Amino acid sequence: MIDRAALLGGVPMKAVSLVLLTFQNSALILIMRYSRTMPLVNGHRFFSSTSVLLNEVIKLVISAAVALYDLSSNASPNTPATSILSELVTTMFAGDSWKLAIPAALYTLQNSLQYLAVSNLDAATFQVTYQLKILTTAIFSVIMLGRVLSVKKWASLGLLTLGVAIVQLPQDTAQVTIEDSKTGEEAKIGRRALEQIGALGSFAVRSLLGSDAPAEQHLYARESKSVTPEEQNRSLGLIAVLIACAISGLAGVTFEKILKQSPPSQKPVSLWVRNCQLSFFSLFPAFFIGVCWVDGKEISKIGFFAGYNFVVWTAIMFQAGGGLLVALVIKYADNIAKNFATSISIIVSALASAYFFEFQITIVYMIGTAVVIAATFLYSQPDAPPPTKTVEYEESDIGRQSTELESARPLMMQPMRSDSTELERPASPTK
Repeated sequence: MIDRAALLGGVPMKAVSLVLLTFQNSALILIMRYSRTMPLVNGHRFFSSTSVLLNEVIKLVISAAVALYDLSSNASPNTPATSILSELVTTMFAGDSWKLAIPAALYTLQNSLQYLAVSNLDAATFQVTYQLKILTTAIFSVIMLGRVLSVKKWASLGLLTLGVAIVQLPQDTAQVTIEDSKTGEEAKIGRRALEQIGALGSFAVRSLLGSDAPAEQHLYARESKSVTPEEQNRSLGLIAVLIACAISGLAGVTFEKILKQSPPSQKPVSLWVRNCQLSFFSLFPAFFIGVCWVDGKEISKIGFFAGYNFVVWTAIMFQAGGGLLVALVIKYADNIAKNFATSISIIVSALASAYFFEFQITIVYMIGTAVVIAATFLYSQPDAPPPTKTVEYEESDIGRQSTELESARPLMMQPMRSDSTELERPASPTK
């Protein structure tokens, strides 16, 4: 339930949460982008696999701390701390909670792809393109959950896709023109793009089938060694963000389906316990696949924290803390307000990219961004009820619409309500 009356220092919590989320959304993408393009730290660039693992560790610690606080608040004053901790552990692993390992693994891969994307795309383009996760979530909800979308929603999704396509046009054209004029090596550019795209596909195949190939041959090992502006490939970044959007939609809908299929007799689980579950299960693919298998050989040579500095730690903390801010928005505001914060952050990211990273804001980019923002707001609007059976339609439509909006959020953005009819789960805005 939305609490609009809460205040913090006389300021409504709705306003506080929206301002903080807008700042966090904008700053996170910019910091992640800079962390992948800044000068090397002691000759090394940090491994994205280690940052993904640390991000999940921090989320688990924060979620566990809040969950323990909630349990202690509801327990009797004389309840020992060990009993409260035991209750949390029991709740985390009760029933079929192991099924959450599936969306957790998907989101771990998504986080890795986000680092690859921001290594090859400017922050502003990434921010706009990543809104396609709304489209992928809607498509998977129709396929896997049998959800029916109105004509207006399909139109808004088409508009969203058009806006993202418009944003891509000038940068791609400009980049190819500049590269050709400087080097005249169009064939070389094409070969490099095909090699990197092939590496992405090879990594996906190896992830599914397993491989004894050396760690240096893996895409993420190559990507985490060094990414200079001259080596960035826009096509690879675009492919990475599109795959990340698809995985985001699949993971979100899978998460929703798992929870809806849970036995009705199962004890309701709080949102913070859900956070603990997902962060815990994310540790395994992040560590064994990312840190050990993909980058293990390189990490053993130069160290787990090679390439780390204040910027890298700031990016990790911003990403881990994003879920708390989204949870505040969900609690004290609404989806339209959250979309407003996201829209403002897109504009801020574009302006900051132009100032700090020499990003060119063109008319075409502004048109595409405006279309994306308009489509996002249009999709979040509830459908108008028909003239007949108004009461019955409104009740069913509100429930369906709420579920659609919740499932469109990234995984850690969705707190879980006790009745399991609406899925809200906190997490970083890039998820």
